[in-house]
Amino acid sequence: MKFAVIVFPGSNCDRDLLWAVKDILGEEAEYVRHDASSLAGFDGVLIPGGFSYGDYLRCGAIARFSKIINEVIRFADEGKPVFGTCNGFQILTEAGLLPGVLLRNNSLHFVCKPVRLKVVNNHTDFTSEYQADEVIQLPVAHGEGNYYCDKETLRKLKENQQIVFTYADENPNGSIENIAGIINEKGNVLGMMPHPERAVETLLGSKDGLRFFKSIVKNYREVRANV
Repeated sequence: MKFAVIVFPGSNCDRDLLWAVKDILGEEAEYVRHDASSLAGFDGVLIPGGFSYGDYLRCGAIARFSKIINEVIRFADEGKPVFGTCNGFQILTEAGLLPGVLLRNNSLHFVCKPVRLKVVNNHTDFTSEYQADEVIQLPVAHGEGNYYCDKETLRKLKENQQIVFTYADENPNGSIENIAGIINEKGNVLGMMPHPERAVETLLGSKDGLRFFKSIVKNYREVRANV
């Protein structure tokens, strides 16, 4: 499987994502710049955390208008997997690929620490290697991770089982319903604030993020085998 790791001015987790899927999993991965116009030849898209365009205006608001985003939207519309972590999650909401918005943490402070997450939905292309209601540990590092949506959107998220991860114990940012990660209705676009790419080997304190990427690859291979 070949992944495109999108790089914006200010991205700082692009190397983590590339390393996780290329060096740890052994899949193909390449950087794709924000001003590129094609994702031809790629099977999955990864949007990293960081501070795209310095987080001016709103986090992800300027990145949303980068040239590559139109191609990411087309890629997602074709049903191919797109994943955004932290700032990547913010960009996905700004681009309209996921509902809701990410606000300032309710503490008004940057939060950087390991958190415990509950796998609410393990029937997705991103979570099939986890057990239902399993509690895993991943790190967070964000100042605007407070997920918010209106009541109707929240109702739809619950009804369609689009809430994939919730904070199991402490909510580090005040997000509504303890939401840590959601998926689109089609099931091929997922955004989350915690960083699975920073938890793929014991040296990092947790390997719980490795199964996230294994799930993506497993689903890709199963789909190809049935074509």
